[in-house]
Amino acid sequence: MRVFATLVRRELAASFVSPTGYVIIAGVQFLLGLSFCIVLKALNGQAFDIPVTEAFYNNGLCWLVLLLAPPVITMRTFALEKLTGTYETLMTAPVGDLQVVLAKFTGALLFYLATWLPLLIYPLLLKHYTPGLGQVDGGALAGTFVGILLYGSVYTALGCLASALTRSQIIAAMNTFALGLGLFLVGYVAVIIGPKPGWQTAVFDHVSMIEHMKDFTRGIVDLRHVTYYLSLTTLFLFLTLKAVESRRWK
Repeated sequence: MRVFATLVRRELAASFVSPTGYVIIAGVQFLLGLSFCIVLKALNGQAFDIPVTEAFYNNGLCWLVLLLAPPVITMRTFALEKLTGTYETLMTAPVGDLQVVLAKFTGALLFYLATWLPLLIYPLLLKHYTPGLGQVDGGALAGTFVGILLYGSVYTALGCLASALTRSQIIAAMNTFALGLGLFLVGYVAVIIGPKPGWQTAVFDHVSMIEHMKDFTRGIVDLRHVTYYLSLTTLFLFLTLKAVESRRWK
């Protein structure tokens, strides 16, 4: 456990010591702040017929952050180690491959969550600028953060996999974004098909990242959604582990 904690601290230090980490945080907050301003303008001092968190989620800039932040955060996890020549040193140290994979995933996920932490003050700003709106639903707010955590875990694991397969950070980020965008766009297939009865619609609804997140923003933490996100995270981490172990076969 001590070795794992040391590796996680190493990952977090690499993110917070580097200016790149603060550029990422600033970029995320700029897009989230812009999205928040759009929601405030849409409110116009009046209440929505849906939770404010759902209105925030329906904004395209919020989804842009969800799609762009994980690739940029995870692109350095393995690729930079390979580029700088520290990868072999790390992998020959007295640590297991699984510990390395989980530590890099945990460090990247914690940094991802840190970029979202300022979002906690948004309800206070909303209450200040729209006094007639009333209290923001605490359940919806908590559910939204659970959704952001689970969504981020899937894309962080996917980013670790992409980074483990290449020496280039740019290629790792592009692959993560492309695969993540494809996974995201699958949700629109159900919209194209329309609400028709049949197994096709049920399948596309089940794999839709959009539909799963929608319930979280309403304050609904459904075990099916949690299982779906955790299953994808586990799958991508398993593939990352196999990619790391593949060095023994070369």
